[in-house]
Amino acid sequence: MSETASGSAKTPGSIQVIERMMTLLDALAASPEPASLKHLASVTELHPSTAHRILGAMTTARFVERQDAGTYRLGIRLLELGNLVKSRINVREVALPFMQELHETIGEAINLGARHDDEIVYIERTSSGRSLVRVVYLVGGRAPLHLTSLGKLFLAADSQQKVRDYAKRTGLPGKTPRSLTTLAALEKELDKVRRHGFAYDDEEAEIGLKCVAAPIYDEEGHVIAALSVSAPADRHDPAWVAQVRKAADSVSQALGYSSIKK
Repeated sequence: MSETASGSAKTPGSIQVIERMMTLLDALAASPEPASLKHLASVTELHPSTAHRILGAMTTARFVERQDAGTYRLGIRLLELGNLVKSRINVREVALPFMQELHETIGEAINLGARHDDEIVYIERTSSGRSLVRVVYLVGGRAPLHLTSLGKLFLAADSQQKVRDYAKRTGLPGKTPRSLTTLAALEKELDKVRRHGFAYDDEEAEIGLKCVAAPIYDEEGHVIAALSVSAPADRHDPAWVAQVRKAADSVSQALGYSSIKK
């Protein structure tokens, strides 16, 4: 059997498992108390052995928690994912008007990014419409933290040990001769970011491209996103720093952060 035919043969069964998983999650969501296997099998009309197998897989993935009494409830992983989605959606919705205003003032691409593990994820962008630079991070695009102005802000918020752990995990790969590829160079850069409250990408991800970014804080003072302006090096304007910081501070205030650092 060909690979295509084999994949097609497996698809219906895979979809059925996902559908059964969703019915179990719905049943758990509808139950105010931890539910027994018997109850879940009954309300979902699944055979107990089938329900048990799927619940076991979801327990391993932390989508479901199994209690000592043999009952089940929704797991903490759903809360983690829900909070992650909520924060990103809210930040995007709040930030977009300020991004558009900044874009109209500066006339260059404005980026909104959030951290996911060891990468920055671009969750919104306004295009300049005239960039000749090859690297264009579209919404959903990713890049290593240490190669971007956005990512440096998240690393600067980490402890010294966490930064060293990041460097060890990733190996600090570079893309240009200007990339920060040693721990010493990265720590020196992050110290400047902490002192000044903003970060640069000085042609570190792409020769000819410069960026400057400022952090966005939630109501508890945690860096949850960042705004940057990116443009060809010959169009970069040092005055953008104040404008980007003002826009990022406005987003932070709209999210409930009241102690904006100047």
